[in-house]
Amino acid sequence: MKKTIAVLAAVSMAMSLAACGGSSASSSAPAPASSAPAAAPSSSAAASAPEAEAPAGGNSVEGKTVVFIPKLTGNAFFEAANDGAQKYAAEWGITVDYQGSPNAAVADQVQVINTAVASGADAICISTVDAAGVADALKAATDAGVAVATWDSDAQPSDRTLMVSQGTPEVLGRMLVDMACAGLEQRGKDPKSDEITYCWHYSQATVTDQNSWQVAGEAIIKAEYPNWTNVAPDNYYSEQDAEKAITIGEAVLSAHPEIDVIICNDSTALPGQLQAAENKGYNQENITITGFASPNAIKEYCSNGTLYNWGLWDCAVQGGMGCYLAAYMAAGNTVKVGDVISIPGIGDCEVLANDSIAEGASTADSNNGVVLLPETSVYTAENMNDYNF
Repeated sequence: MKKTIAVLAAVSMAMSLAACGGSSASSSAPAPASSAPAAAPSSSAAASAPEAEAPAGGNSVEGKTVVFIPKLTGNAFFEAANDGAQKYAAEWGITVDYQGSPNAAVADQVQVINTAVASGADAICISTVDAAGVADALKAATDAGVAVATWDSDAQPSDRTLMVSQGTPEVLGRMLVDMACAGLEQRGKDPKSDEITYCWHYSQATVTDQNSWQVAGEAIIKAEYPNWTNVAPDNYYSEQDAEKAITIGEAVLSAHPEIDVIICNDSTALPGQLQAAENKGYNQENITITGFASPNAIKEYCSNGTLYNWGLWDCAVQGGMGCYLAAYMAAGNTVKVGDVISIPGIGDCEVLANDSIAEGASTADSNNGVVLLPETSVYTAENMNDYNF
């Protein structure tokens, strides 16, 4: 059985993550607009470019086929990630086959994984809906000789090789809390001294990445803002369903009409919560709603004055990195913690241990670890039109 790799880069604060060096791609620059239909369930890009140069000591990825699996199709975040993966695939000489379901369901992801194995794919790069739920399917894929990597939302570390993470839980939890504080301050509230009520609204507790950001953010609030009260400690979950996100968002506001802050660490929950706020007559002057989503998904709400800020990272680069690393492992390369992988057009990425993003997680001696994205961005009315994804 092929072991799993985790690649993690050193973290640079001040709202940026430095995982890759010498990059020609950065989330601080506008990403290309999505050209794929929003609801398209699948697409692929075949290699037609010259062979990508193999990293020092590494085998070339040219000719490899990677099945790229999102949590769900039709979501702006995942479609933009696919756009990036397709663009880079053409440059690297690999094929990226984007396969998923419009439903964020474990059973659907298992079916896609099994189909990928049966089709003879070289590698799988997946953002999991539920790490435990897809564990058996990923193990079967590995046993069949398919390299497994993850991106965005991790599998169990023993079930994959490399994970491309958007950042450590501490960094992203801090980002969410800082954005909430900025939103409070712009409407005249003092996050340090005023009594603040808040809650979290995201997909579900089984989504590894989002849950870790919530846990880290909650720890920051408890340590630094004892004047804040969580009015829903069990959180609100909308299961990455766009319509349910609006319904749940309205339920939050009905149950807590005077709430100060709602943090949506999920790209489906945030627009749903904002639509719910507009439906009930809220705006950024009487409520602070913030979280993670693509710029294009939220610009209209910002223009309407419904929120002050939100954030994300360059999902196009993340999609490309995940697919490259999956192909890199499928090419028979071996890596260990501390190694540096050169990704053409993106930069050098250091492989770090799994416990860099998951406390207590063990790391195999080889082919197991985490890689971080270069940086994150915060969007407001002043800069949102500089981005197009």
